[in-house]
Amino acid sequence: MSMKDSIRIVPQGEFAIVEFDMVGEKVNKFSTPMMMRLKEVVAELRGSSYKAAIFVSKKPKIYIAGADIEEIKHLNTPEAVNAAVTGGQSVMNEVEDLPMITIAAVNGACAGGGCEFIMACDYRIASEDGSTRIGLPETKLGIIPGFGGCVRMPRIMGLQASLDVILNGKLLNAKKAEKTGLIDLAVHPSILMEQALKMAKEKMGKKRRKTFKPVGLPNKLLEGIAKGVVFSQARKTVLKMTHGHYPAPLKAIEVIKKTYGMSDRSRALEIERQGFVECALTDISKNLIHVFYLTEMVKKQTGVSSASVKAKDVKHLGILGAGTMGGGIAYVAADKGIDVRMKDINYDAIGKGLKHARDLWMKLVKKKVINSYEFQQKMDRVTGTVDFSGFGLMDVVVEAIVEDMEIKKKVIAQTAGQMRPDAIIATNTSSLSVTEMQAAHPRPEYFAGMHFFNPVHKMPLVEVIRGEKTGDEAIATIFELSKKMGKMPVVVKDGPGFLVNRLLLPYMAEAAFLMQEGMDIQKVDTAYVKEFGMPMGPFALMDEVGLDVCMKVLKIFKKAFGDRIEIAPIMEKLEKSGRLGKKNGKGFYKYDEKGYRGEVDGSVYGDLGLGSPTNPHSNQECIERGVFAMVNECSRALLEDHIVDTPNEVDLAMIMGTGFPPFRGGLLKYADSVGTKYIAEQLEKYAAKGAKRLAPAPQLRSHPKFYAT
Repeated sequence: MSMKDSIRIVPQGEFAIVEFDMVGEKVNKFSTPMMMRLKEVVAELRGSSYKAAIFVSKKPKIYIAGADIEEIKHLNTPEAVNAAVTGGQSVMNEVEDLPMITIAAVNGACAGGGCEFIMACDYRIASEDGSTRIGLPETKLGIIPGFGGCVRMPRIMGLQASLDVILNGKLLNAKKAEKTGLIDLAVHPSILMEQALKMAKEKMGKKRRKTFKPVGLPNKLLEGIAKGVVFSQARKTVLKMTHGHYPAPLKAIEVIKKTYGMSDRSRALEIERQGFVECALTDISKNLIHVFYLTEMVKKQTGVSSASVKAKDVKHLGILGAGTMGGGIAYVAADKGIDVRMKDINYDAIGKGLKHARDLWMKLVKKKVINSYEFQQKMDRVTGTVDFSGFGLMDVVVEAIVEDMEIKKKVIAQTAGQMRPDAIIATNTSSLSVTEMQAAHPRPEYFAGMHFFNPVHKMPLVEVIRGEKTGDEAIATIFELSKKMGKMPVVVKDGPGFLVNRLLLPYMAEAAFLMQEGMDIQKVDTAYVKEFGMPMGPFALMDEVGLDVCMKVLKIFKKAFGDRIEIAPIMEKLEKSGRLGKKNGKGFYKYDEKGYRGEVDGSVYGDLGLGSPTNPHSNQECIERGVFAMVNECSRALLEDHIVDTPNEVDLAMIMGTGFPPFRGGLLKYADSVGTKYIAEQLEKYAAKGAKRLAPAPQLRSHPKFYAT
């Protein structure tokens, strides 16, 4: 098969059905060979007598996934980037200039270059299949749309709707795309081609609708509003969300502002091209592409090294414990078509778990993401029980009860006796030993850890924990189940704090020392958020986790790692103060009745025996002590204890589990960018001031880079 088979013309009377079916790939993407083939097909269409061309995909659930990211990754000079983008823009222009009616019939993912392609067509029709998502996610890769997206989308959808899609990297379902004007018609998947052919017959012979056209603004006042208020507000919103760490959305605003209403297509696309070149060569773009590859890596993995080990197909999931965590797990499983049975000690608890799942789906109903029929379908997948009825059918049971080793072991043993011999039990523990727990299971090879992060419906990471006797089949099954639930799984070895909490605790613990030394809570948190890019500072994070939980895990670390773990005296006082953080509305911050964080609770300083903050340290020291403490601990976890196999798992876990700034590429990508030598020197300097806990680990000193060059 040759590249000619990747895009082929299938004659259908006066119409040409153009089929995208990239040879040797599961998805269609605009690689250089694919673009060259498209150019050939467009030339053939231009010289034909067809009255209409309908562009379809033969890939299931995929239309065109976008440009080839691997090619973008290796564009390292302005000349190379400019040439690549010029070529893409040229092909889209040729599609736009075809003499016949052009219709894109979309089923499945249509992102980036794919979306830019369909916007060059006269008409767009899309299936309402759940896989159909249309939009421009380029800003999530640190670049801007470069094949005409910044120029065409505002002309099709209007300024505000297009800015929302482009700046946030959104992908819209068919109904939303129809509502915003991005597509002309959303239809049931079974009649997509029928409706596309009907549209072609209706439009055939009529005057073509030009996609690129000057935007006619009625008067100078409206033009001033469009280019003043709308763009000004968009810029303010982006800066509020990103604190200026992500240049691509700001560049997109600049490009759209310059090109909106422009009648010269060549000049408009040149401005877009220049903006793309500027973004594509930044370290931020390279880091975000690195993060993209981390997520793609998971899609191809099975969680185990042996290709012969296959995951069990999980259709029935049991959940022990119907609290907020159990209800959240039930929601994400049932939402993906898995039948769920929750067990708890009484029906009041079951009711709370069901209500939690129901409330999450009701939010989707109110947003019109799902309809009332779909809502009821999802709710019907979740049932509850106070005994073990139905557990003989379960493929996997997730234990999500109280964090008490003896209680967990007792319940695990009881549950195993009610299940099939080959069924798997997974514990959702954040700190207890999976190896110790699996001793209670009569078949420990069928026991593993499955650590969800709170809130379950928002946090993408799942740590899949291998105990000493966990079998490959159990790991592969939990890994695949996590992906089926829409999560990003990372396999970790059993150990104190596993991976994420082991790295996060030194970060939060160091904040307590900073406070004890006179630093202001708000100043420290603001430095981490605005200067470094964390989603929240360490004090706000401790409040979210629960101050009692932080102290509990710190003690576990102290017991496991001995003298190298120091606990700030104020943490001991905090434990006795009654402050639990967000959960009881009293922590480092104040909280309203709905749990929204307000200002710092100034009384916390006096309660902990501290005077007013004097802020003796620079923002740089505050940030370095916390972040470098994580890097230091990671050098031990990765290089000595082998908690995970590679730096890739560390970076993916820290981004998905803690919100570590994606634009920095992950914890270890960031460490390599500043240099482990510099990190070790700074830690040595801080340790010399009396913070022995910050002394650089031997593994950090001897390792010049985490990622091989």
